[in-house]
Amino acid sequence: MAFSLALRQAINKALARTSAWKWFYVGIGVKRWLVVLLAGVTILSLGVAYLAVEMYREQTFPDFVYYLTLQFVPRALRALLFGALGAALVAVGLYKLNRALLAGVTTRPASLIENLNRKRMRKRDLKIVCLGGGTGMSTLLRGLKNYSDNLTAIITVADDGGSSGRLRQELGMLPPGDFRQCIAALADAEPLMARLLEYRFPNDTGLGGHAFGNLFIAAMAGVTGNSERALLESSRVLAVRGRILPSTLENVTLCADVRGTHEAQIARVAGESQIAKFGKPVERVYLEPENVPAYPDAVYALLHADLIILGPGSLYTSVLPNLLVERICQAVVEASARKLLVCNVATERGETDRYAVEDYLQALGAHCDGLAFDGILINDKLTGTLPPQAQIEWVTPRDANERYFFADVVDDERPWRHDSAKLARAVLRWYAKGTKSATLPRDNSAQRARVEQRRGTREQPTKV
Repeated sequence: MAFSLALRQAINKALARTSAWKWFYVGIGVKRWLVVLLAGVTILSLGVAYLAVEMYREQTFPDFVYYLTLQFVPRALRALLFGALGAALVAVGLYKLNRALLAGVTTRPASLIENLNRKRMRKRDLKIVCLGGGTGMSTLLRGLKNYSDNLTAIITVADDGGSSGRLRQELGMLPPGDFRQCIAALADAEPLMARLLEYRFPNDTGLGGHAFGNLFIAAMAGVTGNSERALLESSRVLAVRGRILPSTLENVTLCADVRGTHEAQIARVAGESQIAKFGKPVERVYLEPENVPAYPDAVYALLHADLIILGPGSLYTSVLPNLLVERICQAVVEASARKLLVCNVATERGETDRYAVEDYLQALGAHCDGLAFDGILINDKLTGTLPPQAQIEWVTPRDANERYFFADVVDDERPWRHDSAKLARAVLRWYAKGTKSATLPRDNSAQRARVEQRRGTREQPTKV
């Protein structure tokens, strides 16, 4: 088995020097039909040859046929010459037919083979499911997409603030903000597409405060008829590497019991945006209405995952709302996948003030009964400077634990946030450490960058 895999990898590596040779990659599903085509042409040729021989023996032909059929040449050489001519004609015909058929397809031939090859690789990619929302989720996805196309992001639908809240209230759609960030992170043309999707219109205009990506998803919902279809089609149009799914399709409100001025006082706060603004310690969060049905594809993805990742992101307003959907919580608990919690680099004012790693674990366990993690990823680079006005501090553990996995995962320029590349490498190192193979998936970000660079060069307009 190992020898077979190594042989296939060696063959694919040898064929990878030009995009044309990628049509012959092992496992891509093209060569078998090419063999069937050649076998059919050969059998058809034999039938025609039998008929021609019979006619040649029974009929009298003009003298020029003698020279046309090379009767003066030995049979072995004659077979070689006709075979070479036939093979050349078949190759030219297939090539021209291929080009003619692809002329009516928007995908370029080079992109088509890249997509076919990606489909082949996706079957063997690590199946990773991430739960969360906001900037933390998009940061994680941006790093992981360089290692696997088999990504699934399960996003909370409780956002009710800003542009998302306005679109949700006015159009009755799922709040698009977190979905927009994940689409921008996973889109193939990510640098420019991210800037476009994240662009916000000036406040002094009729679209003030709206992000273009939110309006794009809202328009797609209007065209397709619902938010679910809008996410699927937006992902397809923008060539998203992976899937982005809601935890539920229901219109839910995130509520919280928060501690008041005195220890005994408990206040109820409704709405994700209000919880973030309230600025008091959170006792618990819950959804209204409760017991909403989970999105079926999200449950299926969790139960068939190899790796489930919670976080990073706001504990009470991004990560936990997914687990408040009962079937999502059950699927995470029951899944055979390895489960990893990515702790935030720093606390969040008003939500997790003075929280240690153990406080995150306690809050998650209190809201999702039976939840246990195989590992907890914790940042160990504490040398950066946190902004004093933010009133935040590093998230560190109080005690030692064999499940803790420490790594430098911070953005050097903004040390209170994760770096996508560092975070992805740390996640996969942890996963490899606990598996038999102990090998990391290959980082294909450099190859993708070269492909994008060549694509940009080909698509530059011709100067007249």
